[in-house]
Amino acid sequence: MSLSVCLKHAFDGFALDVDFTAPKGITVLFGRSGAGKSTIVNAVAGLQRPDAGRIVLDGDVLLDTQSGINVPAHKRRVGYIFQDARLFPHFTVRGNLDYGRRFAGKGGSAAEVARVVELLGIGDLLERRPAGLSGGERQRVAIGRALLSGPRLLLADEPLAALDEARKADILPYFERLRDEVDVPILYVSHAPTEVARLATTVVALEGGKVARQGDALDVLSDPSVLPTGVRGAGAVIEARVIAHHDDGLSELDAGGVPLFLPHVPRTIGAVMRVRIAAQDVILSRDKPTGLSALNILAGEITDVKRGNGPGAIVSLKTDAGVILARVTRRSADAMGLAVGGRCHAVVKTVSIAPEDAGK
Repeated sequence: MSLSVCLKHAFDGFALDVDFTAPKGITVLFGRSGAGKSTIVNAVAGLQRPDAGRIVLDGDVLLDTQSGINVPAHKRRVGYIFQDARLFPHFTVRGNLDYGRRFAGKGGSAAEVARVVELLGIGDLLERRPAGLSGGERQRVAIGRALLSGPRLLLADEPLAALDEARKADILPYFERLRDEVDVPILYVSHAPTEVARLATTVVALEGGKVARQGDALDVLSDPSVLPTGVRGAGAVIEARVIAHHDDGLSELDAGGVPLFLPHVPRTIGAVMRVRIAAQDVILSRDKPTGLSALNILAGEITDVKRGNGPGAIVSLKTDAGVILARVTRRSADAMGLAVGGRCHAVVKTVSIAPEDAGK
């Protein structure tokens, strides 16, 4: 099942013009505030009519302005997860879930309810009311209500934006399970690089109302020419396999034959993980450094040096572990003679990789 979106819409001083496909998994609309992300999901949901466009879900046309087709929102079978959970305060959690069931074509079986409750870990919350839940718990219930409505597509508009960092860390694994275990496409809006790196199957990078690039998450996030949230959000994503948990609190991963040390990650030996390494946390050295406290040193070939208008530059380094991005000053790049085809080493402090930067 996949979603095809082609939209054009003009606002005062802003024009949206996008064309992309969202396959199974999580497709993240990634960009700054005002890039057009929420307008897209609202158009897909049927809550906003664009000036022109065509939206097709698994072969069914939901919108075709040229042909005059515009399926009403309540008939699109789309589950929508908002920033705020929007639960009914006078219902218990069970009542909120039952409300979602009533929208399902067959009413939602007891087995399906049990599966969703287990998937989201909300079994002990069923008799409680929303006022007594944490923000993360309310959001999990909202996800459950959306799933039980029998959707063919899930929309999530910055669902973690209203949560603090601890609650975000709690709920990210549940979105990972949705990505891996739910058979419907998920269109997810975010401007947070960590969320995108953890969750995205596909990334649609938006800049100024247009698609700057779309494709596999690892490829798009490792492209220094695509920085939809600016240079401070630059960072590459690599895949690595957990091979050991050490007594000193570190986990050791194998990244393409290169050892990578992280603060302890709660994953079993053999588990494959994504690890985001922020460009601003990478130091470059022409020669292999010694006598450093940093444990992670990755040798590679320079494939791109992108100099900005300011004092900085983004260097792309192809290593056995994958592409690493480093944010350095132009002065350092010039002094070191960094150029495409040259060799150097990326140095990454273990403690610079936060728990939310490493996920399933």
